[in-house]
Order: sequence, then C-alpha cells, then structure tokens
Amino acid sequence: MNNITLLDCTLRDGGYYTNWDFDSELVSTYFESLNKLPIVWVEIGYRSKPQKEYLGEFFYCPDFVLKNVRNRFNGKIAVMLNEKDVQPEYLDELLSSAIGLVDMVRLAIDPKNIARAIVLGKEIKKMGFQIGFNVMYMSDWKNQPEFLDILPNINDVADYFYMVDSYGGIYPEEVKDILQIVKQRVSIPIGFHGHNNMELALINSLAALENGATLIDATITGMGRGAGNLKMELLLTALHAKSSIDLDFNALSDITHVFEQLQQKYQWGTNLPYMVSGANSLPQKDVMDWVGKRFYSYNSIIRALHNQKNKVDDNDKFEALDKRISHDEVLIIGGGPSVIGHSKAVKTFLEKNPNMALIHASAKNAKEFKGFRNNQYFCLVGIEGNRLEKILNDFGDINGFCLLPSYPRKMGTYVPNKVKGITRELSEASFVNSPKDAHTTLALQSALQMKASKIYIIGYDGYSKAILSPRELELFNENESIFAAFKRTTKLNLLSLTPTLYQELFSDSIYTKL
Repeated sequence: MNNITLLDCTLRDGGYYTNWDFDSELVSTYFESLNKLPIVWVEIGYRSKPQKEYLGEFFYCPDFVLKNVRNRFNGKIAVMLNEKDVQPEYLDELLSSAIGLVDMVRLAIDPKNIARAIVLGKEIKKMGFQIGFNVMYMSDWKNQPEFLDILPNINDVADYFYMVDSYGGIYPEEVKDILQIVKQRVSIPIGFHGHNNMELALINSLAALENGATLIDATITGMGRGAGNLKMELLLTALHAKSSIDLDFNALSDITHVFEQLQQKYQWGTNLPYMVSGANSLPQKDVMDWVGKRFYSYNSIIRALHNQKNKVDDNDKFEALDKRISHDEVLIIGGGPSVIGHSKAVKTFLEKNPNMALIHASAKNAKEFKGFRNNQYFCLVGIEGNRLEKILNDFGDINGFCLLPSYPRKMGTYVPNKVKGITRELSEASFVNSPKDAHTTLALQSALQMKASKIYIIGYDGYSKAILSPRELELFNENESIFAAFKRTTKLNLLSLTPTLYQELFSDSIYTKL
C-alpha cells in the first residue's frame, strides 16, 4: 500500500459537467491543495481537434494552460487523447507544443481498437512522452479474446496500463480475476480507474491494489462523468488509516469544500438510473442527459435501460389512432399556472365550444377539466403516464384517447392499466427533426393528425415569475424551436389565449372569445 501512485483527474473527468471550464479561484485552490497531498500525477484535460460545439479550456488545454499548470503544480502532468478521434497525422498539431510541459499522454481506448492504439502510441512515444493506455469496458474483457491475445504487444509501447470500469458495476472479485488475466500478459505497472455507479469504486480500487495494481485514479468529491468516480478524499482517508501514508487534512478539506459547493450546482453522483446502468453494464452516456431532463422520470430512464439490455426497440406497442378522428378546433393545454388563474374564462370558452377537442400536453392541470363534454386527449410522454394515473380515480371516464408518439419510443412505454384500452399511437412527427418525444411535439402532432385548422394554446406561460433554472431554460428554448418548426412547416398560427413569453406564439386573449 505504501508504493502506490495516485493520479487526480478532476479537471478532465469533471469537465463533463462544466464543459471543461472551471473558475480561476477554484483552480488555484485545487493546485495549492494538491501540492500538499500525496498525489503524484494530475491529468488536467484533453488535447483535441476542434469540435462543433462550445467546449472549454481544459478540453483543449492550450499552451498557456499547460504553462500555468506547470508553474503551479509540483508533480507530474498528464493530458488525455480520445484514441477514436486521433490519427497519427494529427499528433504534431496536438502534441508538439506540449513537449516539455506534459509528462504523460494517456489514450482512452476501446478494447476493440487496441491494435490501432498501439500504432498511435508508438508515434507518441517517439515525441518523448510517457504513455498511459486507459482501456475501457473492463467488465467485457473476458468476452474479447482478440483483445486479450494482443495485450502483450503493449509492453514495448506503453509505460502504464489502466483498467477502466466504464460502467461502474464491476465487483471486487471480478477486479481480482481480471487482474490475474492482465498480469499474465502485461509487464508494465497496472492502474485502476473506477466509476461509482454502484458505489463500489473504493472497494474495487482497494481490491486492485491488493491484487497487484500500483496506480489509482480518483477525483475530488468524485466529480466525473455521469455517476462520477472514486472520491479522492475517501481514498486518501482509507489509505491513511490502512498504511503509513502522510496526509494533510487541512489541505484536503480546503479542496473538497470548494468542489462540494460546485456539486450543489451540478449534482453529480449516483442515483437509481446510474445504478441500473452499472449493474447491467450499460453505457451511461445517455443517462447523464436523461437525468438532466425534468420530463423524464426515473422509471422512464430505467425502462429505456432495460430495453437496451433486452435488445428490444420498445417494451410495448399499441393500435394506431384512427385517421378518421378529426376536430376542426383544438385547445392544447400546458402545465402553466395561467390555466388555474383564468379557469373561469377557460371553462366558459369550452362551454360555448363543446366540439372543440382538448389536448393535454401535460396532465398537470387536467383535474380542472373533469366532466366537460369536449373530447379530451392525453399525451403520455415523460412523467405524464404517472401524472395521469394519480388523477384517474377522481377524473372519471375519459371521453377520448391517451396518445403516444410513434413506435418505437426511445424511453420505452408506460401506460396506466386503466387507460390501456383507450391508448393509441400517432404517426411520426414529420414537422420537427428533434425532439420527437417532447410533450409539445406530441400535442402538436395530435392536432395535425386530427386535421385541426384552428389551434389554441393555454398554459404555456414561459416561467415569467422566476429566474430560469438551466433545465427550465432548456425546456423554454426547446418549446420555442418546436413552435417555430411547426409554423414553418404547416403555415398554421398557434394562438396563445393566456399570457405567454413564447415569441413563436401569437398572443390573443381568452376574454375576446367569451
């Protein structure tokens, strides 16, 4: 235990939450603290070719960043390349200016590309860098004999071999078994990079150390993609207790404190969907995005993961909505508070228009429309199946249908048992490229399929009474893009009868219709 080498990769792995931008004061505290801790290596980010989106300084690590880190940190510096994105002819552009500033280049490698990585590693080695092979998906290695057969060829290229538990669901006994296989083929130092989906990153790292690994990756507060990584402060505390490793707890407290504040904003760490993805060795790339969407319930996410595991497109299929169903006028009802605020006017409006169809984009305000003669349709996406289920007993019989996007649905399908007999699927939404499974998309597609010539909207307020959270801003922008695509494709006007901040809606007033 006293001969291990620790590498901190917080800025690189944590960048998935911040777009690889970090506050300068936080970075200063980070390096000041690391200099007082028994951490030999710091991996500060990627070196990458330009991407078609904004990604910050630690994704590209320009020379001034490398020089700044070299002046601040007393230990050794590493950067990472995504092997799948790098060809040998890119290396001069990516790495030549880093010579003398960076000690090690680590390659993130899919095991199926190990032969290609060896060729790339040889070229990097010629430039004078140490090489680390970070090979992903270790839980699948036993099923990849081609990878295991070629593994001995890395010994003359790489300086370090890191086993990466990409899914965060491997168990200590598996770490031991895989290490035994690796040690028979690899003669260079072996490291372990654990993800924390199942909260096994610490015990797996300790198991790796006890069975021959000598290098461990970790991040401050576990900050990292998806469920995150092994917490550096936890590892250091455990090693301090198990061995004679010296530890400055004040320095450790200083750095964990600033990252704990950041964690309150970005909420990294494990949860049920990440646990399911880890336990079943399923990629967490989509989960990170799904968890951030407030309209995807945990049940939806877990259902999508199980569909992936079972290799099915969707877990349920329903009859198509009869194309003979038509309504000249429809009222789309959102979840905004204006529906309640103007409920008397809305009810009067509907009493005067009993043939107008109601399309509930969200069931949030559905109880207000109990007992109306109008046909009512409920969009079942995201959490709406669960919302509808909670009000069904009080609502009574539905004079209409529950509606689903076209089959298959990427999040799988949940329909309350009580309404399965009146649930129908729509044709694919052709007026918008993405997202096709959003509440607003489904509501507008419903109106189109019903051949509506007049579409009224209520309850799309636009969060006028509060500062937008990142999720609300994302949803607002998404709705705006859906409205714009609908108008552009169909030439139909969307009339909001309650107050709205959506610029793509035409503002009208419910009171002019009474």
